[in-house]
Amino acid sequence: MDSRQGCSRRTFMGGIAGLGLGALTGSHLHAQAKPHRIDIHHHLFTPEFRAASAAAGGNTPPWTVEQSLAEMDRNGIQTALLSINPPGIWFGDATQSRRLARGINDFAAKMRSDHPGRYGQFTVLPLPDIEGSLREIEYGYDTLKADGIALMTNYGDRWLGDASFAPVWEELNRRKAVIFTHPVTANCCKAIKDEVGPGSIEWPTDTTRTIASLVFSGTAARFPEIRWIFSHGGGTLPFLLGRFTRQEREMKEKAQRLPNGLMHELNKFYYDTAQAVHPGALDALMRFAPVSQVLYGTDYPFSPGADENQGLTGYKFSARDMAAIERGNALRLLPGVKG
Repeated sequence: MDSRQGCSRRTFMGGIAGLGLGALTGSHLHAQAKPHRIDIHHHLFTPEFRAASAAAGGNTPPWTVEQSLAEMDRNGIQTALLSINPPGIWFGDATQSRRLARGINDFAAKMRSDHPGRYGQFTVLPLPDIEGSLREIEYGYDTLKADGIALMTNYGDRWLGDASFAPVWEELNRRKAVIFTHPVTANCCKAIKDEVGPGSIEWPTDTTRTIASLVFSGTAARFPEIRWIFSHGGGTLPFLLGRFTRQEREMKEKAQRLPNGLMHELNKFYYDTAQAVHPGALDALMRFAPVSQVLYGTDYPFSPGADENQGLTGYKFSARDMAAIERGNALRLLPGVKG
């Protein structure tokens, strides 16, 4: 290092050790000095959403904007895309859902304006309220200049391929929207009483259920300009792919609903790595999904970025593939997130 630029590397490392941080690796130091990752899966809470979620039995951990930024800085995250967590904002009352959506979307927009380059935004919609959702799409894109849309995988007993949602897909297809999806407990699984909650088993499966709904209903093929993101490595999809291919062979309306074939649709989808970075999950995902469709995600505040980084590093991706997953793919998909 040139003397005009400050201390030598040896002096710098000595100073770090003196602070009790000597165990940090070079990559950790680089991450702290120059955040570069784009976190596609980063949650936020407003007071109103927190209250509504808690009333419905949702998980509302401690969260502030300052805590969010500190977590990003610790883990080399330049920009985080904001979305909400289960149970979402639909509690059976369209007026309440519209109010919660607008409050969350305005709050996220303020985070973006207060911290330029640190946040992107997925607009929350009050589905299954179609009229309210169309209004919020217009507001999110035309007024807030949001980066995309955030949806739950189901709305009670309707998954995303349900025909009733078609007016929303038509508008989002016209806008070439990016839609981030997050699993949530379906009505059929809310009464489960067991030591393991729905978030550990039913949620990954619900991601798979909504993927199947979109594909086998023909919705994905009918609205090809929508770019879909599915959480947690695609849930259980990699492990059920053989069943899906058999389902495809047995379809009577295959030419209409899957004109380009099952794998064409699955390979167009995007999959985030949040809570899916152990070797088994990554290996299963990477055997069917192109690297170009895999996005870095943390699931903050429910999972620390350090776990995400450790899992991805341990998988031994090539430098090119790691750069694509951590940043390049997101920039290609969401060019407005420049940082």
